[in-house]
Amino acid sequence: MIYFNNVSKIYKDATALEDVTFTVETGEFVSVVGHSGAGKTTLVKMILADENPTGGTVFFESIDVHKLKNHDLTKLRRRIGVVFQDYKLLSNKTAYENIAFAMEAVGKTDEEIKNDVPHVLELVDLSHRVSHFPNQMSGGEQQRLAIARAIINQPELIIADEPTGNLDPVNTHEVVQIFKKINDLGTTVILTTHNRGVIESVGKRIITMENGKIIRDTKHNK
Repeated sequence: MIYFNNVSKIYKDATALEDVTFTVETGEFVSVVGHSGAGKTTLVKMILADENPTGGTVFFESIDVHKLKNHDLTKLRRRIGVVFQDYKLLSNKTAYENIAFAMEAVGKTDEEIKNDVPHVLELVDLSHRVSHFPNQMSGGEQQRLAIARAIINQPELIIADEPTGNLDPVNTHEVVQIFKKINDLGTTVILTTHNRGVIESVGKRIITMENGKIIRDTKHNK
């Protein structure tokens, strides 16, 4: 599904990625671990074509993502759900409305929204928060809502960039379990974190980054 071929990213004052090559297969759960500044977020930006590589190529299936025109790039990004550390929820909309908004953005009908939103809220255990605004919810609940919004349009890939960075251990565990459930349903997941405990609890493939390089790529089976 995703293929990095000798990808480098050099800024004026630093190298963010250096000769990175790896493949993510459809249906995999891949955790990318490394300290702050290791290159994890730059990796994510490359997949979304938010940044252009200095060298090398990034493919989504057979598509060179950095050669896409804006219209085609928008279509590609709709195949990807993204979860951020800081949630990026709409503060003036309820849990239901936050998810409905994401569906409206891709042209879903009122009937589809009415049918699908309750199901995804149930999947992330937020049915009881349907009418609550983000500021009425805990950090863990807000992140679960952000996950629900990311998966509502059934993307093929979920990218979670430090999704547990602001959460306590209990909420971290709950969020990781949701990502595992999503992966079990067939969605490919790429999760970045600096917390090795998070990735050990996942028990899947771990890519370790340091100073913009992949220094280890291991697979576990659980």
